[in-house]
Amino acid sequence: MYKLLLVALGGAVGTSLRYGIAAGMARWLGAAFPYGTLLANAIGCFLLGVVMEAAPERQLFGVPARLVLGTGVMGGFTTYSSFNLETLRLAEQGAWDRAGLYLASTLLVCAVAGFSGIALVRSLRGPA
Repeated sequence: MYKLLLVALGGAVGTSLRYGIAAGMARWLGAAFPYGTLLANAIGCFLLGVVMEAAPERQLFGVPARLVLGTGVMGGFTTYSSFNLETLRLAEQGAWDRAGLYLASTLLVCAVAGFSGIALVRSLRGPA
């Protein structure tokens, strides 16, 4: 039960951060393209790469850090379901160019961000 509570609290933190990014990006760049979700997914992929690479044995409050930060915070922060819905909405509106751009840019940007997070931690560790 303790683990579940920590994962849920982490999820609340991640969800709140995602909301802030989405709202801020919509105000800054407009709502015609889901920039906030794209940015949250890219940041989330990077940070999940960092967490999974940097915290294999670490504990937070007696619980594996990967569980709290990976499943909890990053699970609440990343927004694949929102990404999917926004892509489908763009397609339904006939905005196939924006739907395709969003789909391709999300896949590319998030893959690069995830690899970058892993590479960052590995470079900080130095040679094995």
